[in-house]
Amino acid sequence: MISKPIVITGILVTIIAGFFVFGLVFAKNTDNALFDFSFSNNSQQENHSQFVELNELEQQENSNSIEIPLIEENQTEEFQKVAHIATPKEVKAIYMSAWIAGTKKERNRLISLIENSSLNAVVIDIKDATGRVSFLVGNPIIKNTGSPIKRISDISEFIEELHDKNIYVIGRISVFQDPYLAQKNPDWAIQSVSISDPWKDRKGLSFLDPTNKNVWEYTTVLAQESYNIGFDEINFDYIRFPSDGNMKDILYPVGLGSKSDMMELFFKHLHEKMSLANIPTSADLFGLVTEAADDLGIGQVLEKSLPYFDFISPMIYPSHYGKGYNGFTNPAEHPYSVISRAMKEGSRRAQILGFGPEKFRPWIQDFDMGARYDYKEVVDQIKALQEQGINSFMSWDPANKYTPEAY
Repeated sequence: MISKPIVITGILVTIIAGFFVFGLVFAKNTDNALFDFSFSNNSQQENHSQFVELNELEQQENSNSIEIPLIEENQTEEFQKVAHIATPKEVKAIYMSAWIAGTKKERNRLISLIENSSLNAVVIDIKDATGRVSFLVGNPIIKNTGSPIKRISDISEFIEELHDKNIYVIGRISVFQDPYLAQKNPDWAIQSVSISDPWKDRKGLSFLDPTNKNVWEYTTVLAQESYNIGFDEINFDYIRFPSDGNMKDILYPVGLGSKSDMMELFFKHLHEKMSLANIPTSADLFGLVTEAADDLGIGQVLEKSLPYFDFISPMIYPSHYGKGYNGFTNPAEHPYSVISRAMKEGSRRAQILGFGPEKFRPWIQDFDMGARYDYKEVVDQIKALQEQGINSFMSWDPANKYTPEAY
């Protein structure tokens, strides 16, 4: 027979041993839950929204307990990366306005045109000549200006759709023609001599000052944010001083050299920032820049542009050449001859600096102005480029109604 003290002692030992084992198991599980934050790529993606919306989640009740694991900085960057399409050897693009891009039915019409032709790229407005950014941007440098609006509400999904169809996506930024920012920040604008206020052109529009460092930062940040969203290349337009209006009333910056010197400083800045971020770039220049001996009064000189962009895009619309050009009463009626002359001279000048014809990706005309533009007129322009060894182009029609059979 076992005595009562021995029985009681045995029971106590058993209970203590049980608590000890339970403590070990609990401690192991707790350690895994609180200190082991390893998780698979799939679970990382599934829970990413919880990481970025933690502040919102703290304000919400949830019937299930939410476990928010820690995330390393490099994991966040890896998640945020978006896929890009490498620049095609030959880019054949059409322009799509933000309004069209924001309307599925209309944009699908242009996507269909690209898919059923030799076209392989599209140019979409990031910021047009109104100064408004076409989609929401979270970066405070852009957001706090109030410029971003929802013209394209699904920009990330749209770019992903284009990429799925192997369409190269170029984002266009109207840089210095920006009446919105000029009104929002008057000190960023080109000033008037006579009234000590922002200067206005004949349409009543103001231009940003090409030497203003705030404008430089705004532009580079917008380009970088747009690339991070998914745009494959950034196209810079309106990179010049004003071209019309009372030019004598412009208070030009002093101490920075000529207007072309000032523009070159900005081009260098863009080149440094975009190269650092590995962002492909293109620059829109006046068509006459390929032939002009001066800066056309707007600060654009071909030789001061070529080194700083991956591609140069002169806007060689035949309708924009004046009466008497190449002996023509109406150059718009002679697209082949205008393009041939313009790009022959441009290529010659580029070659002196060591650049081949592939450096050029001109804008061509597919809109009625000065003459009716149909299949022949568009094809003649493309043929003229090809004869100069230039196999890339971007086609412009502000109404986004193109000539399908020409492509």
